[in-house]
Amino acid sequence: MLVLAVDSATPAVTAGVVAVNGARLDVLAERVTVDAKAHGELLTPHILAAFEDAGRRLQDLDAIVCGAGPGPFTGLRAGMATAAALGHALGIPVHPVCTLDAIAALERGPLLVTIDARRKELYWATYDDHGVRTEGPAVAKPADVPQLNKRAGTRLYVDTLTMPHTGAEYPTPAGLVRAADLDTEPGPMTPLYLRRPDATEPGARKRVTAP
Repeated sequence: MLVLAVDSATPAVTAGVVAVNGARLDVLAERVTVDAKAHGELLTPHILAAFEDAGRRLQDLDAIVCGAGPGPFTGLRAGMATAAALGHALGIPVHPVCTLDAIAALERGPLLVTIDARRKELYWATYDDHGVRTEGPAVAKPADVPQLNKRAGTRLYVDTLTMPHTGAEYPTPAGLVRAADLDTEPGPMTPLYLRRPDATEPGARKRVTAP
């Protein structure tokens, strides 16, 4: 099975082509650029470059795995919209996975995984020895995040999250595919925003009265 893996929920713009043979994953090619403002600009070129590097075509794909966040609205939307459009055009399934799960998928627990949520907050989830999520995903101040013996994801807030860091900061194509269940029907393509958008509908206009 040939799988395209993409994620845009973190500052990393991630795309990779992964060959799946049972439990074995072979990453044929990947392109990753850490730039929180370039998801819309770089994701499609990264996908095309990864296929060129792998010597494969988009038409060879059997499935797509897409990070569904949690993450910021603009960046997350770029990845999910691109994955959904490709899946529709190619007639193949698109499997959304929690981006935190993808970071944890290649690590050993117990583990805390965090992503910068801005506003001095973190998106977080915890995992047991078998990589099964035990809490989250949720958003909280760093001081309110569970303290475990090690963590992965963003390196922010080392003054509060003092446990050792595993070195895994962003989801990889292999981690994204490992976190997906490719043998089942995909779940809904619902982004994990975890908080309301900054923009809101305007309220009723104030009545203007004569002085």
